[in-house]
Amino acid sequence: QLQLVESGGGLVQPGGSLRLSCVASGFTLVNYHIGWFRQAPGKEREGVSCISRRRGRTNYAGSVKGRFTISRDDDKNTVYLQINSLKPEETDSYYCAAQPRLQAMCVMTGWAYDYWGQGTQVTVSS
Repeated sequence: QLQLVESGGGLVQPGGSLRLSCVASGFTLVNYHIGWFRQAPGKEREGVSCISRRRGRTNYAGSVKGRFTISRDDDKNTVYLQINSLKPEETDSYYCAAQPRLQAMCVMTGWAYDYWGQGTQVTVSS
């Protein structure tokens, strides 16, 4: 059974950092595009970053480029999202998602993804 489990969220001060993890089970994630998304209550889900299958090419939203880094550890079947210099307005639930697409490059639109994790909460507050 294909599953994704996020972890690593928590309470941090403004300017702080976290490393989020997305562990895959039931499939080998190197064969899937993986995306990270975030959502706050009453707001639309926002694509943050994604990493493409095989070659691992990456995309970032303009608002996080230079502060966030997505990476993949094939031995651990895990995708990470390093998030730095966090702002209070980035208090969100963060989700990872997978899509078995044949396209070479990943996208950051939620409708394109088939499988989703439960999410991990990131709270940025002093």
